[in-house]
Amino acid sequence: MLATLLILPFALLLGAVIALAIIADSPGPVLYRSRRVGYAGQPFPMLKFRKMRRDTSGSTLTAYDDDRFTPIGRFLTATRLDELPQLWNVLKGDMRLVGPRPELEEFVALYSDQYDEILSVRPGLTGAAQLEFFQESRVFGNAHDHSGFYSEAILPRKVQLDLAYVRNRRLRTDLAILVKTLFLPLQASARKLVAAVAAQPASHLVAYAALAICALLVLVAYATHTILY
Repeated sequence: MLATLLILPFALLLGAVIALAIIADSPGPVLYRSRRVGYAGQPFPMLKFRKMRRDTSGSTLTAYDDDRFTPIGRFLTATRLDELPQLWNVLKGDMRLVGPRPELEEFVALYSDQYDEILSVRPGLTGAAQLEFFQESRVFGNAHDHSGFYSEAILPRKVQLDLAYVRNRRLRTDLAILVKTLFLPLQASARKLVAAVAAQPASHLVAYAALAICALLVLVAYATHTILY
């Protein structure tokens, strides 16, 4: 709980910016609730930022290039910042910062015995499975049956990771997972920036580099002048 309270001021500021972007991006609510299975098998409404258009329907699972995404929704999916409102679930006691990720009821039913053990601890905002499948939406590729692909190709590995976490819980493990999670959005943003730069024509890159060098020289000259005088 202490860690949550320390993170909360920064999360509120970032959340406010994201909420304004969602409002400006497309009509509809800022948040949506996804029914998940929590501690001891009790369902609860897990909060997320809305990342799809209001008039969409279909599977709750999304692919990387899902055409239901809003522009800001694509960014939230890539960085996983759509999960930020789950800090409210943590404050309410539905979740912890670190733990097994809460699943949909239909998928829990496929591994009921394993989830009896997994849900002996409260689910987490992040966890070992969340780290390994940070870019989960990319894994779907051209699969047409997302639910089938998820249950056969992804869920078994998540169950394995969550069982290992529950059986070997350590404070240092939780701290390591939390630190890695905080850096994931930055890594995703950096990858998108690198991809955007790589897509630019060579002439543009030369111009950008020249501007950056000029700006650096101006800063150095200003700093030198300030120190000397």
